[in-house]
Amino acid sequence: MNNSQACPVSRSERLMLVTDGSIFSEGAIREAIILAKRCSSKLHIMSVLFMHPIHDAVGFEVSEKEKAEILRHLERVKAKVGQEGISCDVILRESPEPPYKIIISEAIENQIETIIMGRRGYKGLKKLLIGELAAQVIGNAPCKVLVVPKAAKIDYRNLLIATDGSKHGNAAAKEAIHIAKSFGSSIIAISVCQTESELQKAKSNISKINELAKKESLPIETLTPVGISYDVILETAGGRGIDLIVMGAYGEVGLKKFIMGSSTEKVIGLAGCAVLVVKAQ
Repeated sequence: MNNSQACPVSRSERLMLVTDGSIFSEGAIREAIILAKRCSSKLHIMSVLFMHPIHDAVGFEVSEKEKAEILRHLERVKAKVGQEGISCDVILRESPEPPYKIIISEAIENQIETIIMGRRGYKGLKKLLIGELAAQVIGNAPCKVLVVPKAAKIDYRNLLIATDGSKHGNAAAKEAIHIAKSFGSSIIAISVCQTESELQKAKSNISKINELAKKESLPIETLTPVGISYDVILETAGGRGIDLIVMGAYGEVGLKKFIMGSSTEKVIGLAGCAVLVVKAQ
């Protein structure tokens, strides 16, 4: 298969790009267009304007200046998409509800299979290491979420599968194997132990991924290092030229706070490359 035309994600007929017009969306816009073209997918281009309470009155309103700015931005993105011959539509919602709720609602209504978004945005608003919106979307999305730092480019040549053996980690491994089969990617699978006593479990996690790769006749390198999971994952990704990390939305401990596992959040927040976050169906 021609790698320039291969579709890297499974179930890719409906993609949604979430953008707010900030510089933090630039990488997501670029990669969403490339992904939609490779996969012959329809691209939904979405933004949400938060409606603020009206001072000394009942109701909510949107800044006309903000609305004009985002409409111009959406039209520019739509024009870029159109130049590539990609089918698309533009969704602009105004709501006093938190933006992530509107995004999730649209994703469900349109049966979106992958949401593509920047790591930060909405005027640089941050929660811990990644933007609050990104964290909330990932934590609540019914589908895969591809998080793209503004300078990151995805070549699908070097993949890192990070797993903890949870059902979401296993789903991420299957997704990564699909990508590697489509692109002939180099694969590293890693399961990090916090202590030596967890080594056997980590080896069991990695063994499952190794078997998946063997079934597809794909070479794979496996690692079971001891350390702090996000530190080891980030060090491995940076040192081995990884351009996409594939990992589960959260691990065995379940949903922390209301967002995601802390290791997942820290990897997304600090990685120099894109991160594809996968949930088990």
